[in-house]
Amino acid sequence: MGDETVKNDALQIIGMFQVLPRLVVFDLDYTLWPFYCDCRSKREMPSLFPQAKGILYALKEKGIDMAIASRSSTSDIAKTFIDKLSLKPMFVAQEIFASWTHKTDHFQRIHTRTGIPFNSMLFFDDEDRNIQSVKTKLSCFPCLLIL
Repeated sequence: MGDETVKNDALQIIGMFQVLPRLVVFDLDYTLWPFYCDCRSKREMPSLFPQAKGILYALKEKGIDMAIASRSSTSDIAKTFIDKLSLKPMFVAQEIFASWTHKTDHFQRIHTRTGIPFNSMLFFDDEDRNIQSVKTKLSCFPCLLIL
């Protein structure tokens, strides 16, 4: 399925909802792309999960802001990959740093930067511990990705 087809399918699904989040926050590793940055080199050309780019385009077209919350110890590699994939302009905030707080620090920074309340954010992550921490401490609407 191409990016345009995925985008159109996503737009159709998004159109079914009367209330939409103001901000969608994505993890990176095993959420937007199928690998850990810690195991990669800046010299590599990364790729997203097949449907990811179409979904990002659909959210952008609907005027829904997007951000990144990633607990990466190799933030330089993650940021390089975002640049290589031409994704940087898609995100209003990119909080990529090592942390033991299961992303609550990331969300505090995103909130400070955007002014968007936590209950108007939707969070996608592949790790349940991050989902539960953000849900419990910040009242964000989380979604666990099961691959």
